[in-house]
Amino acid sequence: MAGRFIVLEGGEGAGKSTQARRLADWLAGRGTAALATREPGGAAGAERIRALLLDPAAPLTPLAQTLLHVAARVEHVAVTIRPALAAGIWVVCDRFMDSTRVYQGVAQGVDAAAIEALAGIVAIEPDLTVVLDVPLAVSRQRSAARRAQSGAAMDRYEAMDDAAHARIRDGFLARAAMAPGRYAVVDASAGLDAVFADLCEAVANRLR
Repeated sequence: MAGRFIVLEGGEGAGKSTQARRLADWLAGRGTAALATREPGGAAGAERIRALLLDPAAPLTPLAQTLLHVAARVEHVAVTIRPALAAGIWVVCDRFMDSTRVYQGVAQGVDAAAIEALAGIVAIEPDLTVVLDVPLAVSRQRSAARRAQSGAAMDRYEAMDDAAHARIRDGFLARAAMAPGRYAVVDASAGLDAVFADLCEAVANRLR
């Protein structure tokens, strides 16, 4: 039986990476083989593109960002996601096509029809997308704490202004509202364990 494809979406500091790993472990603990992966990245070539995309010192127009994200995604799907699903492994991905629709489309003005044409090339959509939703103040606080702990500089998307991040949050919530059967929204402003419990409940209820 083919695996299921779950994507965690949301703005900066929502906890997607941490929760994706925890969800894959939770599924494995229930006897379901699972793989946690991420975008941009998730395959060797895609990780090289990730480094360029996140580097704020590399000037890239929004359309160029879109094309690079999709190029990385095509590689990720071919090398990692489709083979795992075909082997019956559930895939939990930190970001996917909706991040391009929202970051480059809603926040940066790339033509929505062009993005959908590129989504047709990728040719795979999640069985379930969970939007981890946090207010801007929480997002900024968590991102700053993460950078302080790791010593990392602000990346291209963290460096976007507050107005852009407000559009990003609204964009994810709008996507979820348009297709409630395929999306769940989890309040990610609570503690890690509370968010994880809500995430597991959403997955268990939607993908029995």
